[in-house]
Amino acid sequence: MLKVTPPRVPRHQLTRPRLQADHDRLSDHPLILVQAPGGYGKTSLLAQWRREHLAQGQVVAWLTAQPHDDVQRFVQGLSLAVRTGAGRPTFGHTLLEAATPAGLEAVTIWLADVAQSALDIVLIVDEADRLPETTRDALAYLLRNAPSNLRAVVAARADCQLGLDDLISYGMATVVGAQQLRFHLDETIELVRARFGNRVDRDAAARLHELAEGWPLGLQLALSVMAAGSDPQTEIAAMAAQGSAVRDPLREQFVNLLLANLDPADVSFLTRISILDLLHPALCQAVTQAADAGERLARLARDTPVLAAGEASDWLRMHALARDQLRGRFALLPADEQAALHARAAEGLAAQGLIDAAALHALAAGQRETAYDLAERSLYESLMARGHQGTVLEWLSRLPAAEVDRRPRLLLAVAWSLALSERHEQASHFIERLLAQPDAGDALRCECALIQSGAAVYADDPDRFAALHDPWAHDPPLTDPLLLQVHANRSAFRTLLEGEPALARLRQQQAPRAGEGRAQGYLGRWGDCIVGLSYLWEGQVLLAEKLLRPTLARAEGDLGRRNPFTCMLAAVLAAACWERNRPDEAGALLANRLDVLERSALPEAVLLGYRTMARISAAEGAEHRALELLGALDAVGGARRLPRLGIASLAEQVRLHARRFRPETCRELCAQIDARLADPAAPQGRLWQRNAMLLREVALAYAAIAMQDWRQAADTLARADAMAQGVKLVRLHIELLALRAWVLDRCGEKSQALLREAADLATTYGLLRVFDDAHPALGDWVRQALPGASYPSGRAPAGPGPLAAPLRAPVQAAAQDRAVRSTVLTPKEREVLELAARNLSNKEIGLAMQVGEQTIKWHMKNLFAKLDAGTRKQVVQRARILGLLETER
Repeated sequence: MLKVTPPRVPRHQLTRPRLQADHDRLSDHPLILVQAPGGYGKTSLLAQWRREHLAQGQVVAWLTAQPHDDVQRFVQGLSLAVRTGAGRPTFGHTLLEAATPAGLEAVTIWLADVAQSALDIVLIVDEADRLPETTRDALAYLLRNAPSNLRAVVAARADCQLGLDDLISYGMATVVGAQQLRFHLDETIELVRARFGNRVDRDAAARLHELAEGWPLGLQLALSVMAAGSDPQTEIAAMAAQGSAVRDPLREQFVNLLLANLDPADVSFLTRISILDLLHPALCQAVTQAADAGERLARLARDTPVLAAGEASDWLRMHALARDQLRGRFALLPADEQAALHARAAEGLAAQGLIDAAALHALAAGQRETAYDLAERSLYESLMARGHQGTVLEWLSRLPAAEVDRRPRLLLAVAWSLALSERHEQASHFIERLLAQPDAGDALRCECALIQSGAAVYADDPDRFAALHDPWAHDPPLTDPLLLQVHANRSAFRTLLEGEPALARLRQQQAPRAGEGRAQGYLGRWGDCIVGLSYLWEGQVLLAEKLLRPTLARAEGDLGRRNPFTCMLAAVLAAACWERNRPDEAGALLANRLDVLERSALPEAVLLGYRTMARISAAEGAEHRALELLGALDAVGGARRLPRLGIASLAEQVRLHARRFRPETCRELCAQIDARLADPAAPQGRLWQRNAMLLREVALAYAAIAMQDWRQAADTLARADAMAQGVKLVRLHIELLALRAWVLDRCGEKSQALLREAADLATTYGLLRVFDDAHPALGDWVRQALPGASYPSGRAPAGPGPLAAPLRAPVQAAAQDRAVRSTVLTPKEREVLELAARNLSNKEIGLAMQVGEQTIKWHMKNLFAKLDAGTRKQVVQRARILGLLETER
């Protein structure tokens, strides 16, 4: 009976919509194969599917396979599974008799009984990899000849060959593999916050996800250790700490779990290939000089969670924690062996065309001249075509200054990398060396201007950017397609700064494409980022999201989640998602990314990231967290010498305090804004001053609202709105227009026409948060004044007012048992079962159902037979075990 008894669904199991039984990808196939290494949650997923099928009224037959299941025992187990799941005590009686048919004949009889039963049956076979080969052949025969009323779900290890490839090819079956079973970031955040609530923030949950890489068993281990500790967030921080002298028990358990049950030869093999960031059979064979390297690599990828394969690719990567542990073991190898392995890695990587990685290994092998030559060959293309900015900066710390000076292509790569980072001021030193060369022509001077203008963008000096770009705006003396694409991106950004988002997109569309492949992809994504900013500039959040979502997915795949450019894309997309009133998605996009943004992102991306997170916190009722984030934004502006970020932080704080009508605080913050604008060190250029003055006018308008000086607020809002319209900031225009309508209404003037226009524009652009973000009273007024409008609410229902009487602690409702709708039990039997679970007698059940006691006895007799129970207590317990009775809380 244990073989046909399903496992209990874990209490904290997260139901993932993409893996629900009724998902389109799964529901259209009569056979689902779940194949993955151990620790990927196959059994838990099957238990979840069983409950979902039961809730849909289907009969679910569960069978856990065993190594000693020959065909006869297997068929008998199938018969018992249907008996138990369907409540049919006589099902398959011929198969359970002494003279049982043997082999495939027994399977055929079972299939005939299933077809004859006319029941909608879902057969779940767990751990099918444990079956003997002959029994697996019988299972394949069963699945190929399944009647129309039978669906099947089979779970097995990844190395199990079930012989069903033809069904997969013909679309009769689908496979759920390790990649599908891994948790996505948003799922990990939901899982952690469901378990620990606000004790663990999104950033910590994202760090845990990156450590576990979505591995279900690893996440479960981490959650168990965190639950046992006093501070779960501290546990994650200790696990994430790299290079710490303190041994973290959670990290050690995690690594031991990853490397458990590995053969010593496999551990030795993994230790020697751990020096490689990307793994390929030919590359691993070249490094280890093992003839079976390809087979061993494929087996380890199939059977263990240590290696993860890319989609439709022979390349693999090693789990980060396992790689760190194995590299520690690699460091204990003899120095001569380490150098030889690095030398072979350099040769193999160069043969694969991965020159920048080959250069690092050549340097580790002591081949300095070879390493410098490879670096000069690869770093410029690696940066411009693939965005590997961190690699260039890493080489800068390793290369002697003399080597950089005598290699012009290295000078260019270093100058580009420094310019497009928080170290942009250092780029001028290398540009001077480049321009001092005797053969410096117009093409080099133009490229240096592109580098300097990029540094100006990172310095938030739009006027210097314009001055550097404009002399080369038309017919630049460039022939490299990569540089022409960069020039086109800069031209589009220059147009956007003038307040022409539509023209900026046109310039981007007319840009030449930078060759083929990854080069076009990386620089093209920069173009997508600029176009996304232009959409966000004018409030077109629907179009921004449509463009940036696939762009971000590709960037994460190529560059990684915490690459600075990837984080910038995420910040722009998160701002669009927030405007669409999807705070959880916006928070997940920014989780564990703010630290990257504050160090290495464009000023506009930093502003968008911090402002979005602050507004999310304010909407969640954590105003203290919102103020902390805005204070951090001000600090970032000071550290990177970006004064506009500080002014934007103060302006956003004014908005936040105005929501609660705090006039003195708003007045003080506005005075700080004026003081910073009056600072002689502040940029005085036209573009910078225009942007800063707009922030000031909006802050003054909110300060007037906080003081409830409605006439002054109306005048200030009108000035700010005129400035916003002048540069086509449509989202801000809608916000200010609605605020002006509300303020005029408070002045006693008619403003319904302004309000309707603002609400209609917000609906057109998909701006679901604009009114509630501006002021909660404005959001309430919009809903009251336009009750029939299609504009939806972005706020949660308000709680009791300040004068409400104190409430007693709510009395928790008692848990009640509910019978699951299923064909196993009739509606009357389900009702009797629910009442029996409340310990009612037959007479009391009869009174409750308004039927006679004899009728109840008849129903109880049927329940005893269907559930194979001898007492009322056993009936209730068996129903719970089989999932026919659930407890509602």
